[in-house]
Amino acid sequence: MSALRSHIDQAIAEAGGWLGFDRFMALALYTPGLGYYANDTAKFGAMPDSGSDFVTAPELSPVFGQLLAAQVAEALAATGTREVWEFGAGTGALALQVLDELQRLGVAIERYTIVDLSGTLRARQQARLAAHAPTVVWADALPARMQGVVVGNEVLDAMPVQLLARVGGVWHERGVARQGEALVWADRPTDLRPPLEVEGEHDYETEIHAQGEAFIRTLGERLERGAAFFIDYGFGESEYYHPQRHMGTTVCHYQHQVDSDPLDKIGLKDITAHVNFTGTAVAAQEAGLEVLGYTTQAHFLINCGLQQKLEQLTQIQRVPALKLMMEHEMGELFKVIGLCKGVEPWNALGFVQGDRTHRL
Repeated sequence: MSALRSHIDQAIAEAGGWLGFDRFMALALYTPGLGYYANDTAKFGAMPDSGSDFVTAPELSPVFGQLLAAQVAEALAATGTREVWEFGAGTGALALQVLDELQRLGVAIERYTIVDLSGTLRARQQARLAAHAPTVVWADALPARMQGVVVGNEVLDAMPVQLLARVGGVWHERGVARQGEALVWADRPTDLRPPLEVEGEHDYETEIHAQGEAFIRTLGERLERGAAFFIDYGFGESEYYHPQRHMGTTVCHYQHQVDSDPLDKIGLKDITAHVNFTGTAVAAQEAGLEVLGYTTQAHFLINCGLQQKLEQLTQIQRVPALKLMMEHEMGELFKVIGLCKGVEPWNALGFVQGDRTHRL
């Protein structure tokens, strides 16, 4: 924490005493060796006593990756490609589930490429995926040209966001400054605006997602032929910028507790914001991608065969698997967006029922 804090203090000084939140978030999460996703803390796990901070769907139940693999298998066939790319692979749990299930289904792939910035997580992934060592490779960045099926679970929410605050009717960009030895919030008037006008005159905080949308555009520019599926918590634009959502969506996760103070325990807890899926879809279309579908995680998993999977599980195995689809757990808040390029869009398995593309 001390070394990371010194690094951030220096960045604030070099920026003239004020750092936009997106830059602060990037430093807090990704500074090599020090940031939350670049250090060796546990992060992922089902319970706090493991030293972890949150649980993701593949850590909750292997059913998640098995069902996603059904969609991946269909997309590989539809696009005529034989490579899978995963962004932000965490502990490697999702990769293992997808690879095992593709193998069980008899779907042969040439390569499974993991794109991850964390060296410590890469070591855990390599150990977990040892059985698939001939197929799995790692990359630090996107190549200039690529083909295949891309997956990303809880990736977009970890991309730095800019914070906007309407105070007294005036829009500000919210950043971070030093006050003595403490880090404090500091606002500056800005021309930046949310993509939708927020009705009312009340004070209002929210986020805009320039980096996440730039990532989607870059992916679209470099993916010559293939498909992509991103799973994350978020909303369409009209719901995201609803007048009643006046406190924004930025939160932190630490030891399975949620708080709203990113300036505390820097480097020891996750910082995240919900995804504006309308912005994701628009960025994709600007880069030549087409939207295959958009739906809740519950509908997506049901479409991919959740009911049949549940029938094969013991009661103990069924309980965590059901959390993947329950409305008050992950089922409704988490969404899935499917994209494709270089092929005619098809009626993709995960969106055959409950598609919400019209609500983006």
